[in-house]
Amino acid sequence: MITRTYREAVNCQDFNSRFDYLKLGGEVGSSTFGFDRWINQKFYKSREWRSTRDFVIVRDGGCDLAVPGYEIYDSILVHHINPMVAEDIVNGDDWILNPDYLITTTQETHNAIHYGRDITLPKVVVERAPGDTSLW
Repeated sequence: MITRTYREAVNCQDFNSRFDYLKLGGEVGSSTFGFDRWINQKFYKSREWRSTRDFVIVRDGGCDLAVPGYEIYDSILVHHINPMVAEDIVNGDDWILNPDYLITTTQETHNAIHYGRDITLPKVVVERAPGDTSLW
């Protein structure tokens, strides 16, 4: 498994290259936690996770993949850059709370990272200005 990090991700200057670095290429319907889903749900309600999540959102400026100009105005997800499994939580592995392995995303971007549907990714909104006569 490739170990990706936030530090390396933010070296990718634009949204698309950052997405390409982070995408996992999984398959829709493949089980991640299966019957052990209760383990990650308990983890995501923990005080430690909520504190780490808040830190990551502030660090990333509330932006999708921490890219300025891609502000998230809906629910913010904090994505584990490297997929987490039940054993990581049960064993109390430190990396699952390490901000260098976390990044903010929208639900659409999160799904695209996992399942490769980059057509759903957000596009930069080009603001119109007085005298602007060019079409998009």
